[in-house]
Amino acid sequence: MPITSAGILLYRLHEGVAQVLLAHPGGPFWRRRDAGAWMLPKGELAAGEEAEACARREFEEELGVPAVGALVALGRLRQRGGKWVEAFALEGDLDPATVRSNLFEIEWPPHSGQQASFPEIDRVAWFTLAQARQQILPSQAPLLDWLDAMLAGA
Repeated sequence: MPITSAGILLYRLHEGVAQVLLAHPGGPFWRRRDAGAWMLPKGELAAGEEAEACARREFEEELGVPAVGALVALGRLRQRGGKWVEAFALEGDLDPATVRSNLFEIEWPPHSGQQASFPEIDRVAWFTLAQARQQILPSQAPLLDWLDAMLAGA
């Protein structure tokens, strides 16, 4: 059965322009990647966990602040690697300088027998929808279209 994750696409209207908060994954594999590497904060659903609860938990773990407010279901998409992502929109504001991500450990350097810790998210930034389309993982790009459509209908 494919893995399912859930996440929150935080957005704000800044001087009348929609912006989204995207996260850049931490760790050595993503260090040199920028365009096409950013994503919404997300993580795997635990057994029996509801997608909305998972999205809120992962948002707080990865950004260090709770996701406060009503979530709006954006939709479900399948990433290139086969993982499903349940996405929610949340209107809010967040200072990227306040983000404090949780850490993960991997063997680094590879085959060294040494463990190293890295933040799950090494930075976040606000992007207009046009900028975000250049930065987001291609498999998550439909989220931006869904958010744009949601905002147009609001």
